[in-house]
Amino acid sequence: MRKVKEDGILFSMGSILYCLIEILWRGRTHWSMGITGGICLILLYRIEEIFGKSCRIKKCVLGSFIITTIEFVIGCIVNVRLGCHVWDYSKLPLNFMGQICALFTFLWLLLCIPAYKFCDVIKKTVIVRIK
Repeated sequence: MRKVKEDGILFSMGSILYCLIEILWRGRTHWSMGITGGICLILLYRIEEIFGKSCRIKKCVLGSFIITTIEFVIGCIVNVRLGCHVWDYSKLPLNFMGQICALFTFLWLLLCIPAYKFCDVIKKTVIVRIK
């Protein structure tokens, strides 16, 4: 039951933060970005839990890969399958199906730096209270 509460808190926080980043970056967001952000924060939190004091660069590369993968999966569902056209990277270099691209993979890598610090803060201030 504790893990369910923990994941619920992480999902909610990730959802809100990802949507806020979208609004700041593009001026708008979409419900699918909330789902993406929630899943991503849960997974980044687990990476931080598992690898803890490991090399920050390695964790950021792994986190960037995970975020890019989640964006690809959500993009294939929401943009390709459902035709919502939430984003389209097809005009950017090194894109794949217009759903992911090298530029954003690099930006996710940079975003992982504060994200892992945020995970530490969540663990020490929020998660410890639900145990």
